[in-house]
Amino acid sequence: MESISRISSLLETARDLTLEAARDASAAKKGTARPIPAQKLKALLDSRLERDVLEGLRRLVALTYTSQSISPYFTHALKTLSLPFPTVRKLVAHILIQLAPSHPDTALLAINTLQKSLSDSAPPLRSLALRTMSSIRVPAISQIVLLAIKRGVQDMSPYVRRAAALAIPKAYRLDPALEPELVEGLVRLLGDKQYFVAGAAVQAYAECWADRIDLLHPYYRKLVRQMVDMDEWGQLAFLKVMLGYCRRCFPRRTKRIRKGGAEKKGKGKDPDSFYDDEETREDQDEGDGGEGDFEEAIILDPDLDLLLRAAQPLLHNRSSAVIIAVTSCFLYLGTPTYLELAVGPLIALLRSPQDIQLVALHNIVQVCLIYPKPFVQYASHFLIRLSEPPAIRRSKLELLTLIFPHAPPHIAGLILAELAHFSASQDPTLVQEAVRAIGRCAQTSDEPTSRRCLHLLLDRVSSPDPLVVAESLQVVRQLIQRDPLSHTHTVVRLAKNLDSITNPQARASIIWLVGEFAAPEAEDGMAPDVLRILVRNFADESEQAKRQIVLLAAKVYLHYLNVQNATQKSARETEEDLNGSQKDEAADSDMETRSPPNIPIDESHPIVLLWQYVQLLARYDTSYDLRDRLRVYKSLLAIPTSTDLASLLLLAPKPVPQIPSPSESRRGYAIGSASLVVGDEVAAGGFRGYEPLPEWVREGEQPIATVRGEGGAGRYEVKKEVPASERLDRALEEERGTGRANGWREKTLDDWLAEDEEEEDEESDGSEETEEESSEEETEEESEEDEEDEGTDDESAALRPSA
Repeated sequence: MESISRISSLLETARDLTLEAARDASAAKKGTARPIPAQKLKALLDSRLERDVLEGLRRLVALTYTSQSISPYFTHALKTLSLPFPTVRKLVAHILIQLAPSHPDTALLAINTLQKSLSDSAPPLRSLALRTMSSIRVPAISQIVLLAIKRGVQDMSPYVRRAAALAIPKAYRLDPALEPELVEGLVRLLGDKQYFVAGAAVQAYAECWADRIDLLHPYYRKLVRQMVDMDEWGQLAFLKVMLGYCRRCFPRRTKRIRKGGAEKKGKGKDPDSFYDDEETREDQDEGDGGEGDFEEAIILDPDLDLLLRAAQPLLHNRSSAVIIAVTSCFLYLGTPTYLELAVGPLIALLRSPQDIQLVALHNIVQVCLIYPKPFVQYASHFLIRLSEPPAIRRSKLELLTLIFPHAPPHIAGLILAELAHFSASQDPTLVQEAVRAIGRCAQTSDEPTSRRCLHLLLDRVSSPDPLVVAESLQVVRQLIQRDPLSHTHTVVRLAKNLDSITNPQARASIIWLVGEFAAPEAEDGMAPDVLRILVRNFADESEQAKRQIVLLAAKVYLHYLNVQNATQKSARETEEDLNGSQKDEAADSDMETRSPPNIPIDESHPIVLLWQYVQLLARYDTSYDLRDRLRVYKSLLAIPTSTDLASLLLLAPKPVPQIPSPSESRRGYAIGSASLVVGDEVAAGGFRGYEPLPEWVREGEQPIATVRGEGGAGRYEVKKEVPASERLDRALEEERGTGRANGWREKTLDDWLAEDEEEEDEESDGSEETEEESSEEETEEESEEDEEDEGTDDESAALRPSA
């Protein structure tokens, strides 16, 4: 009978599994499970079969991702928490955490069951109960959560202690008044020997008490050694904490060394070494080199160098966030030697998916703004693909321009060929970025390379694409302003293209260049002739070009007035010299201060006629901005003999324009922050919650090195209670250890028998001695009693009153 019942139960189980598999396959085929009535769902939750309860909870969890409310089923779901089915508890915990804030009174029904689960023999169930209880955002149970955390901190299972560490920030947000008890538990967890418990404790510390560096002092070196074994989230939190901790505890020390010396920069040398001053003196005494023979080298504190060396293996981590965090530590805490180790792993992130690749590129650009040389050898990784998103292409173009000044000739030629190819692309955004990149390359390179970039841009001026022409002229204009005397022929070449260029912005740029750099020879130069050609079709020009034509006419007329005034002044001085008039010093000073007479201007001169014609054209234009500009220029040039103010405003030298890198506006953001990636779209200061890097602590204000221990010393250390069995084991090991040192070995049965025989012989030999000793002891006791009796008689006599 037993075998038949067993076979029937197995058949029933197989049938249930087959039905469940068929139901899952049909649901997967349809895409979604068929909804069931509310009564049937409640019946599944109230069932005593594990299969039905699991089915009901799965459907309930599926409803949480829809717009349908699951509040009517909340109490039925909580009832399943007391069932002896470990498989259902995670689903119930998910539902409980989601509905507890909106139904706090109903959620309190599960507290008793969760408290019982804290005493379960299985560590995963205890851990789940602690996580669930701390995630219920009901302020009424804050004290219960605190007791659960205290119990979890002292639990023997590391999984439960890890859950207690992760529950500490939740309890602190639930009730900040629990801070003293929570800090005590956190300090104990920071000193835990299990690396994943310490990693979770560091996460809790970084979330709530990152400014209290005194909590980390006793466990600094222990945590640094455990960092490699932590999980990715623990490593990320620890590196972020260390970034602020080290800048507050280790001052920045530098030392002048001879260039090319054997000493490595910052490789863990003790800054307080006895021989530092002597070595520095020897370096300075060697040779007669000047200041150029020495350089500043960074000297790292031994504890800081310990952190940097322990972080090197994390560069091979599978998490891109950890790699970027290690790079930030090397950049903001270490030396260029350490930073070079992170260049290769950063480049390897460019093989990741596009979202990770974009974040990696932003961080690489930030590093390249400070140390671009290590990235030169990886220039081929920054070449553009047309299938990439515009943001990735923009970042790669910026990287190419950043490494261009430090690249050898063959890599520089490769970069220019890449930029020239994409400057003729069909994508307007890519064309604009490529042309601007060529301009940045010309700005930061030497003279031959800059001339090559300029010729490349001038070839794009004759392009049929107006966008390419406009962008090229904008960059050419900025390059010409850097050295206008050597680009006179370039301005002439651009002026010849005015007939073929139709883009308003491009025409305005060429007209401005002609007026700025080609008008000093007002009569013999080309500026008056260019003005004569432009005023023919003044009415058909764009408003941008009209403004530049009016400005060009004012400059040409001003140059003409300056030439006329200089000619009249020289003629007057020559006439006075021929007359031989002799005047005293006072008369000379009066003549110098006297304003020259108003000599009429030749109204028939072509430049004067051009100026008057431009005034008439602009006076009746529809643009009020153009008319206002004309009034200003006309007022400045109203007095032909007084052109000082007009020359100051119109002919003053213009500042040399700089073409900054697009990421210059985000230079202040730290690597690995979200504000760095979207810095252009947020206000100044980054996202809410962004904290800039702290400044380096000043020399003499840092904590003493003795506060950083191995985890066994410190103000906040919690004494660990050692069980009695463990103490006995230690005592036995110590005893055996001392015995081994004295030749101790394990005893056999023969040894024990030999010891018994020796003890019997010693007892027989010592029996006679004991009789003599006993007699001697008796005589001694009698003498002592006699002395005591005499003493008592003396004391009684002293106390007896006198007669």
